[in-house]
This record gives sequence, structure tokens and C-alpha cells, in this order.
Amino acid sequence: MEKIKRDEVQQLLNSYQDKNVYVHVEITSGMYASHIDEQVFNAGTFLRNIPVNYTQGAIRGGNDGEFRVGLKLENGGWIYVLGLTHFEVNENDEFIMHGFNYEGKLASALEISSKEFFK
Repeated sequence: MEKIKRDEVQQLLNSYQDKNVYVHVEITSGMYASHIDEQVFNAGTFLRNIPVNYTQGAIRGGNDGEFRVGLKLENGGWIYVLGLTHFEVNENDEFIMHGFNYEGKLASALEISSKEFFK
């Protein structure tokens, strides 16, 4: 993966726009973080193979190295992920954006694909 380049990511977001795609969203404060440090509050989200069609994709932020990406859905709702730092398009043509914390651990993910992700 490479650090997010805003223009490149925006072009990729545009290429999936107005198409039936699948998204994967993951947000984590660290699995079992409170088990390791009781001062850490565990929170997370995991959505996989959610079919959507978004009418607008937008990337914002980046001054601190972290970006946020929003996907405006057909019905007017939004999928919004913060803290994204890296991206790639893999060998399965899946557009992957991940956010890594200061220890290099996954903190957020937004992935878009024209096919279902591996189950």
C-alpha cells in the first residue's frame, strides 16, 4: 500500500460512482484493547459485502496525513470513514483504503469492489 494521493484516490472514487458495487467498512480501536489497557474504550464497526450505488464520492482532509472519504448513496444517505492513510488497487481489482494508527495497526478501512469480497 502507498500513502494516499488525493487526486489519484478521487479518480478511483469517480470510477466506481453510479455503479452497483460492494463495500467493506471496518473501524477498530484495537481488538481486545481494554484487555491490554483498561483505560482504552473498545469500539468498532464491521460491514462486509454491502451492495451500494453511490452518486458521489469525495475525499477530504490530509493536512495531518489522515483523510476522510464519503460516499453519497442514491437515497441521500452517506457512508463516511475517517482516518484513512493508505490505498491500493489489488490484483482482484478491489479499491482498498486503510488507516493505520501511530503503531502501524489497522484503525479504519473502506474498500470498494465491483464483485463481492472473498467471504
